[in-house]
Amino acid sequence: MKNLNGAASTPTGGGALPTPAAASSNLDWRRKYGGWIAVIVILAALCVIPFHMKFYHIELSIIYFMSVILAVSYRLVTTTGDWSFAHIILQGVGAYATALLAKHAGIPFIVMVPLAGLVTAAVGAIVMFPMLRTKGFAFFIASFAFGEFIRMIWMKVRVPFGGTGGIVNIPSPELFGLKLTSSVNYYFACLAFTVAAVFIMWRLDRSRIGKAWKAIHTDDMLAECMGINVARYRTQAFVVGSFFAGIAGALLAYRMGSIDPHNFEITQMVYLVIWVVIGGVSTFWGPLIGVTILTIAFEWSRPLLEWRPLMFGSLLIMFLIFLPGGIESLLPALKRPPGEHYARFRRWLTKNRPG
Repeated sequence: MKNLNGAASTPTGGGALPTPAAASSNLDWRRKYGGWIAVIVILAALCVIPFHMKFYHIELSIIYFMSVILAVSYRLVTTTGDWSFAHIILQGVGAYATALLAKHAGIPFIVMVPLAGLVTAAVGAIVMFPMLRTKGFAFFIASFAFGEFIRMIWMKVRVPFGGTGGIVNIPSPELFGLKLTSSVNYYFACLAFTVAAVFIMWRLDRSRIGKAWKAIHTDDMLAECMGINVARYRTQAFVVGSFFAGIAGALLAYRMGSIDPHNFEITQMVYLVIWVVIGGVSTFWGPLIGVTILTIAFEWSRPLLEWRPLMFGSLLIMFLIFLPGGIESLLPALKRPPGEHYARFRRWLTKNRPG
């Protein structure tokens, strides 16, 4: 600004007015680095809190990390429009592979966890081959049938799966000579695998492959016309999701020390669907929101254990009717200023006024 004599002057208060370019650069900086700063802060907090938590809460956090891998990998499968009802069974495949190979072959923990993912991915590829002929509801039912078929094998075949009693005495995990039987040690091992798995899936979601998956979900025939091999990419999404479900199963098997078919029943699959639907599947972070909120809700509802299926079933129906986009669909609304919400509410009252 200039005064009457042509000399430059500063605004009242001594501060310089920010230029539009400076404001734009600040906004770009926040968009570029704000998310990474938030992630670093959350990871730092997760590295500190186990030293200030009780044993029960550390164990709950370990289960939470496994649930995060499961939910995010399940969302990865749904990006092509294929809603599977066998994802928990695929976690079980990873758990059984871990129990058998770690117990009888003595494979170390650091090798066994990704190997369990590879075994599960192979099983997922075999299961997906006949299911490529189905879509939508038919795919959902076919995946449920294959899942129950695998679970019945675990229950009926005693050698090597142990029948209904499952497999016990799974070796305790060790990482470079450090025993992971301690809750805190296993907490950090699960945290490391969870961060690595989520980061890889996030990169896949943002890659050309992830865009192809989403294109198939939008319109598979149009995607085929654009040169996308729909069958190959659908199989790819299912196999990748199976791989990470197997990793979650391996971590579960090592922590429990024993597994049986009842750990992978239909109830667990229903809860997984509820996590993903309530969180939302439009963005990568929706399932993380759903798992976090519902894990807390599960703990709060522990005194109402018998009523829990009714409560969460009703919650699922309400979200499908009134908020089909999940909790993540509310996030854009939170960024709007309060005045805009008030104006929208006034318009709604005017429109719905009696008489």
